[in-house]
Amino acid sequence: MVKALIEKEACVPTRVVTALSLFLATTMVPLLAPVSGTAASIIIAGNGPELPTIERLARVFEKRHLGSVVEIKWEQDSDPIDLVKSGEAHVAVTGQTAPDLTAIPIAWDGIAVVVDSTNPVKEVTTQQVADIFAGKVKRWSALGGPDTTIQLIDRPQYQHIRHRFLEALAIVGNIPKSAKVVRSDQTAISTVAGSLPAVTYASLGVALEAVKYGVNVNLLVIDQVEAAKETVKDGRYKLRRPVLLLKRKETNAAAEAFAAFALSEEGQAIVDEIFVPYTPLGK
Repeated sequence: MVKALIEKEACVPTRVVTALSLFLATTMVPLLAPVSGTAASIIIAGNGPELPTIERLARVFEKRHLGSVVEIKWEQDSDPIDLVKSGEAHVAVTGQTAPDLTAIPIAWDGIAVVVDSTNPVKEVTTQQVADIFAGKVKRWSALGGPDTTIQLIDRPQYQHIRHRFLEALAIVGNIPKSAKVVRSDQTAISTVAGSLPAVTYASLGVALEAVKYGVNVNLLVIDQVEAAKETVKDGRYKLRRPVLLLKRKETNAAAEAFAAFALSEEGQAIVDEIFVPYTPLGK
């Protein structure tokens, strides 16, 4: 049975790659084949929007590996990479590599830039997004919107979506301290909904679900490319991040079996419910 230790806020249901491309390509390793009959306990740690996907993967994985138990530690204030390094977890779900850990990519996710549906600004460039979140563009009127001050909704510094977003825009360390910080994608999106001055960034899968269920927000078109699973998959939408499973380099049959399952046809079908199934860059 899947065991979950999940922070309360994370229980809400969820449904510019250049240098990164080379880095991922040189640090990813081939995945080992599934271990038949693997029966062991495995602890998976994370803090992002991947929770529903990991829970579903874990449930099906346990059915395929009778006797195995998957425990999920999903804590908004923890660093999953540190938990793996310290031995408190076997697998970290993250979007960034670590030099002393093995990284296995299982999905792609876009990073959507989200505004209130009443905001007349519908399309921006990557540079304009960078200028907004770096505090260089302070009023929506500079982008053809209303003459009101832009309200930035940021994410905690330890969350990997923030790391990738700032890295892709080349604005690491530049977000103003006055920006409001919220923990989850759901909270960030609900904070923007109904607030014309506000803008945030969130997992594309979560943002698309919000739009689907009638939350009054829009996802900005960036560089004339719509934020969508199709454009993330083919690489046209540049604000995208990998979803990685990180493990220690030494052999761990249970961790490797779980990663192999996540990349199997059945596992990738589960991934596809929210994220974009993994394909190497350029393919």
